[in-house]
Amino acid sequence: MSKKLLFLLDGMALAYRAHFAFVNSRLKNSEGIATGPVLGFANTLLKMLEEEKPTHIAVAWDTHVPTFRHEMDDSYKANRPPQPDELRVGIPLIKEMVEKWGIKNIEKDGYEADDVIGTIAAGANADDVDVLLVTPDKDFMQLVHDHIKMMKPDNKDGGFNIIDREGVMEYFGVYPEQVIDVLAIIGDASDNVPGVPGIGKKGAPKLVQKFGSLDEAIAKADTITAKRQREGLQNYAGQAMHAKRMVTIKTDVPDVLEWEALAWNGEDKKELGLFFKRMEFRTLTKKYLGEEPLEIENKAGDQGDLFGTFVEEAPKEKLDAENNAYSLVNTMEGVNALVAELKGAKVLSFDTETDSPDPVSAKIVGVSFSVQAGSGYYIPVNVEGGLDQQEVMDVIRPLFENKETTLVAHNFKFDYLILQRCGVQLKGKPFDTMIAAYLIDANQKVKMDELAKKLLNYAPVPIEELIGKGKKQISMADLSPEEVYLYAAEDADITLRLYEILHKQLEKDGLVEVADTVEFPLMKVLAEIEYQGVRLDTDMLNGFSKDLETDLKELEGKIYEKAGEEFNINSPQQLGTILFEKLGLPAGKKTKTGRYSTNESVLTKLAVKYEIPSLILEYRQLAKLKSTYVDALPSLINEDTGRIHTDFNQSVAATGRLSSSNPNLQNIPIRTKRGREIRKAFIAEDGYKIMSADYSQVELRVIAHIAKDEAMIEAFKNGEDIHARTAKEIFHLESLEEVTADHRRKAKEVNFGIPYGLSAFGLAQNLGIENNEGKDMIDEYFNRFPNILNYINDTKQFAKDNGYVQTLMGRRRYVPDINSGNWNVRGFAERVAINMPIQGTAADVIKLAMIKIHDWLSSEDLKSRMLLQVHDELIFEIHESELETVPPKIIEMMEQAVEMAVPLKVEAGIGENWLEAH
Repeated sequence: MSKKLLFLLDGMALAYRAHFAFVNSRLKNSEGIATGPVLGFANTLLKMLEEEKPTHIAVAWDTHVPTFRHEMDDSYKANRPPQPDELRVGIPLIKEMVEKWGIKNIEKDGYEADDVIGTIAAGANADDVDVLLVTPDKDFMQLVHDHIKMMKPDNKDGGFNIIDREGVMEYFGVYPEQVIDVLAIIGDASDNVPGVPGIGKKGAPKLVQKFGSLDEAIAKADTITAKRQREGLQNYAGQAMHAKRMVTIKTDVPDVLEWEALAWNGEDKKELGLFFKRMEFRTLTKKYLGEEPLEIENKAGDQGDLFGTFVEEAPKEKLDAENNAYSLVNTMEGVNALVAELKGAKVLSFDTETDSPDPVSAKIVGVSFSVQAGSGYYIPVNVEGGLDQQEVMDVIRPLFENKETTLVAHNFKFDYLILQRCGVQLKGKPFDTMIAAYLIDANQKVKMDELAKKLLNYAPVPIEELIGKGKKQISMADLSPEEVYLYAAEDADITLRLYEILHKQLEKDGLVEVADTVEFPLMKVLAEIEYQGVRLDTDMLNGFSKDLETDLKELEGKIYEKAGEEFNINSPQQLGTILFEKLGLPAGKKTKTGRYSTNESVLTKLAVKYEIPSLILEYRQLAKLKSTYVDALPSLINEDTGRIHTDFNQSVAATGRLSSSNPNLQNIPIRTKRGREIRKAFIAEDGYKIMSADYSQVELRVIAHIAKDEAMIEAFKNGEDIHARTAKEIFHLESLEEVTADHRRKAKEVNFGIPYGLSAFGLAQNLGIENNEGKDMIDEYFNRFPNILNYINDTKQFAKDNGYVQTLMGRRRYVPDINSGNWNVRGFAERVAINMPIQGTAADVIKLAMIKIHDWLSSEDLKSRMLLQVHDELIFEIHESELETVPPKIIEMMEQAVEMAVPLKVEAGIGENWLEAH
């Protein structure tokens, strides 16, 4: 008899996993059914069947009837969020699909799928049948046995990890027969099963190993030296034994099918294929029916929904070079006729082609337009066969100056700056499809090509097809207009089509306000800041570089002296050998490559007790300072402007904060004395001074406002030192005068850490205190500022219910892992959820301030200008004739950018350079 292989699938866990894998893609078929969970489940099932080839298989499900665990404890799973709508529809479809695959769905009222699986698996194990339990749920590890293994989906590569007895030991620190005891001690927050407070994932296995069982650990608790563990087991023994009963998977559920009844004889190809055809899964339909699915007339589906009917595996349309409605306009008569035709358009999509990706120095080689999906026009300039730039700009200028026209572009800021340099003012209402897509879902890819594939089922011509890549890459200026026009017109056309979907989705998601009042107006502000650039003192940097070289040589000598020999300090392999073999320092751990880890965290821990790791950290810090900033910045000065120009990115950070690149000026060091010296190099032009205006504790003020915490609001209104006030509260001091520097240091760590999910362990690590002291500080913090805890809990619940969180202005961030069964993944998602409304609102505050200040400087025709935005700080060049009037107005506008329950406070300074002003 051939060997039997039984697969038992945890249906509900796999369905939830499939749902969250596709939650941001919002897949729907033309019936309006959310198909993401079905597709995810189908992909998992197909991969498993083809790779493992089971002889017997079943999918087990929970029912809606309360189980015996609910009867034992009516709070069981009471804190679970309601089932997402997509799953409420999707699970019956998944069950239908499973049946068409020839696989049995099994369930039993009064029991969970875990118990049904446990019972069938135990019977098969007794008959020496190999069993694989397919589930991401760690609780199933208690069932692993001689013939039973767990098949855990791998989030990294879409495959599976097979977990046997040794795998259980590696995961839990105990073998399967002791897993129940470990689970009982840890508890299960997602199921509302409390364990033993104070004993976590690391401590529980050690206790069970030491005493052999939970029962013995409780019986001998008085012999345990660790106070928290001893008292935990003594005080919560009953709770632990109750948890043990709750987490134990039954293996004796009555009237459940025997494993022999689960034989798999293959799928009904026709029925399964027709099911996939209905779902509109093209690849799967073709696999089982050998034909394409029904044609979908409207590729974008219901345009009130972002992703319409598109599924990831659908075929992509491409440009037809022979049949298209794209035109090359290469005569001035044609340009005039085109402008007359486009003049009345309410929505005008446009794109510029240039000879370089640098908007500060790039030369325009053409501009394209589209006002109707499927059509586009391209006007070439400054190239052979093209037209005169100035003539063209004079004719097309009215298209951009009509304030009633919505001007649509993908990466609007780039095109705005190019046209501005050509003397064309963009006065219409701006709309950027890249930023719109980012606002709708900051986690998705926002390049035009990616969005076109996702939203339009269309694959645009890649730019590499025209200009190549790498060393052989040419410029757009090297191509003839005939070679460029299809590509350029397609860009304008696709951008228009994306606009039609995205602007409706902004309305649907309540994102119009943040788009129209923050992000779209900010594009012009940033364009002008980028073009303005900032002046560098290269002489200062050259001198600083020589000083750092001297310091590095001196550090080298000290390190060699401590090591007893010379070696390559920049070689992790040689450094690891010196530290952990020759000098015998502790904490020497080898990586997978067999080399010692000498990363910053390892060296930082050692530096507390040993001098050589401290010297190496200092050496690395100075070396990075020299190479990344001091030596690199002068080479980035623009030859034409004599200034350095950064690129501010609005669609990178998921929180809404701006990022900076080419070069990244937001990473200029501030924490160390030597790092701060780099700011001396950022200087004002003759006749100007540098002004720095920095929001004070803006995120703490934001959380006080959002959480409506009266104690924090009062402290900010009274102008108190918030860290001193927090110290007074959590350390039960009579007055602020009693607060010491150490009190304030600890309170500052709490203030900045707690609202972002800092744990007692994390706080203890940061402050170098015992875990229980960290826990006491956190408990006292929430006692004194209870609305902060309410904010944290309410935000996590909102995220679980809705799948996203939002700022005061409605900016969203999706957190698909918020309901993950993996506590580590879920914990990270919770921290993201708590952090985003605070950090995102702070980002909106400074963006609004930038817009107001820019508009005021422009309307008053002032000489002073904004140069940089770095986190909560704005840098300006103030003309000496305006020193009395402009700085106070800037501070006023920053402090009044948003009306909140607490006052915004700005600290400002003026000097010859950035460091002096900061």
